[in-house]
Amino acid sequence: MSKSKSNKYNWKFNKVGGITRVSIETGEDIARLGELDQKLWTALSCPTTGFEFDETTLAYLDTNCDGRIHVNEVVAASKWLTEALRSPDSLLPGEDFITAGAINPETEAGKALLEGMANTLKVLGEEHESVSLADTAKALGILAEAAAEAKAAGEDVLPYGADTEEALGLAGKLKAKIDDYFLRNRLAAYDNESTAALDVSAERIGAISEKELPGCIDEIATYPLARVSGTQELSLSAVLNPAWAADFARLKAIAFDKDYPGAEAITDADWQAVQGKLATYAGWKDQVKKEEDEFLESQKAEAETIKTVDKFLHLYRDFFRFLKNFVTFSDFYSRDESRLAVFQSGKLYIDERCLDLCVRVSDMARHGDMAGKSGMFILYCHCISKVKGAEMDIAGIVTEGNTRSLSVGQNAIFYDRDGHDWDATVTRILDNPISVPQAFWTPYRKFGKWCTDKLSKGAAERDDKATQDLVAKADGAKLPEEGAGKKQAFDIAKFAGIFAAIGMALGFILDAVVGLLDSIIKMPWWGFFVLVAAIILLISGPSMLLAWLKLRKRNLAPVLNANGWAINSRVLVNTQFGSTLTHLAEYPKVKGKDPFRKKTPLWRKIIRWCLLLLVLVVAAYWIVNKRLPWQKPVVEEIVIEEVITDEQPVDDADSAAEPVAEETAEPAA
Repeated sequence: MSKSKSNKYNWKFNKVGGITRVSIETGEDIARLGELDQKLWTALSCPTTGFEFDETTLAYLDTNCDGRIHVNEVVAASKWLTEALRSPDSLLPGEDFITAGAINPETEAGKALLEGMANTLKVLGEEHESVSLADTAKALGILAEAAAEAKAAGEDVLPYGADTEEALGLAGKLKAKIDDYFLRNRLAAYDNESTAALDVSAERIGAISEKELPGCIDEIATYPLARVSGTQELSLSAVLNPAWAADFARLKAIAFDKDYPGAEAITDADWQAVQGKLATYAGWKDQVKKEEDEFLESQKAEAETIKTVDKFLHLYRDFFRFLKNFVTFSDFYSRDESRLAVFQSGKLYIDERCLDLCVRVSDMARHGDMAGKSGMFILYCHCISKVKGAEMDIAGIVTEGNTRSLSVGQNAIFYDRDGHDWDATVTRILDNPISVPQAFWTPYRKFGKWCTDKLSKGAAERDDKATQDLVAKADGAKLPEEGAGKKQAFDIAKFAGIFAAIGMALGFILDAVVGLLDSIIKMPWWGFFVLVAAIILLISGPSMLLAWLKLRKRNLAPVLNANGWAINSRVLVNTQFGSTLTHLAEYPKVKGKDPFRKKTPLWRKIIRWCLLLLVLVVAAYWIVNKRLPWQKPVVEEIVIEEVITDEQPVDDADSAAEPVAEETAEPAA
């Protein structure tokens, strides 16, 4: 661990996850958080939902209520908390209660908290030194209950039960039109000749008849509620003005039918009686509102101080943990089961393994684009809990084991942080290397898959062709036309050329193979192993190198960025750390034979032993004779040359005889 060279505060740093990060370990570190260079924070902002943290605490941190928590809001919370406490170290344990002795009475923040604690105990009717989150919740509940009781007082004045408020609104809306109707009819009864003038005229309707009538609804609303006839009753089944018919029908259902069941019409007196009941309710409502306002005003200051204590206790309990998942990511790298990172949403069990690193996905489209930069092998799963009646998407990070058996559509089980199980289905796979040894076999698996696909495709094509031929024959064959059935004359020159080309190609290939085998045979015994290693390295080397480069850069930051985090630093997951995030199934050694195992036929065993014996014999023969049994031994010719020098003695008889023989020799006839 090293220390910074800052003149303001001596910050401490350490290596976490392969990256140098600031260390937040003491209350003084929290108090000085505003002095920490923002470039050194692991995260700069995060959403208030979508991860495993108390949402009430997150809401308290989000002071501007924009749904996100930023650096300045975290710094403001650290200042408020540490100013209110005698010792900022009391933030480290994460307790959900506070004693009066821990509060600093010399600061404004401390004084406000002490007042709030006193008000909390006053509402509870208790006397003790500490206040807990349970106490503040109970006190706020008592205040809310008292307000609700004030509202509930006098419910016996509701003339139409739960529909009284709606009836009051409808009656107020229709009052002018209903009063107008009864007055028009009284005038018509006073003077029968005025009936036509008091009713709607055909000219007014004709003036709007050529227009789009829905656009003339305001004009229609000025017409009388119903046709004027001089009667002193309003028929409940009469055809009413379309602009008012729906409201009147609803008022009839909740008021007129209750007060005058079975009535065909209502009089002006009936209407005035209904309005009287509603006026009584309206008066009571105004009185209750006044009393409620007076009550809340008298309790407002007290309630606010209790809410301040509730906010303080939420942050007092959770703030240090929040810093370890925001300023530093020490919880993520601790690998302590009780200190999982806040973005780890649970565990996914699939294909004989358990994935500890699972993150909720809020936006699949955005997540797919961003997470591709992480270099991680990711299983996207859609999870359903019928018990909770909820659904969600997760991203499970695979860091160990092979991936041959993982596929889209595969089912699994996901356990959230509360231990509830969810049915999970793989919806998408983001393929990336998991380990260098796994990358070694990747080219061979790809080649095997390519061969299998080709064979399957070829077999399918042959099957389709055979089926089509059978169908064509079943449909019946047409007689061939004249000349159509004649066979083409055999062209010997053409086929000779083809066979010659094939022979040359085979000869070239055979020569190359023989040359290669000959080179292998002549090389020393260790050269064969070097050659095999070179071939394997040539095939698997690029895949392993690419995997090594990607694993060095495997980064969780893009995954979190896709969920709305503003990650300011890399969050590396190297192979050693990654091996702790995925747990593979471990089986003990089992003694005994499997009764259903596939047995090898005797003839196949015999062939295997014979081939092994043959290889051993050939190898032994080659070691002894430096050649294979079918190779001929190499005979080296020894040429002996006689060199005669001037110093050697010369036999006179021999030297004299040789020239004579040459002179007397004659060619034969």
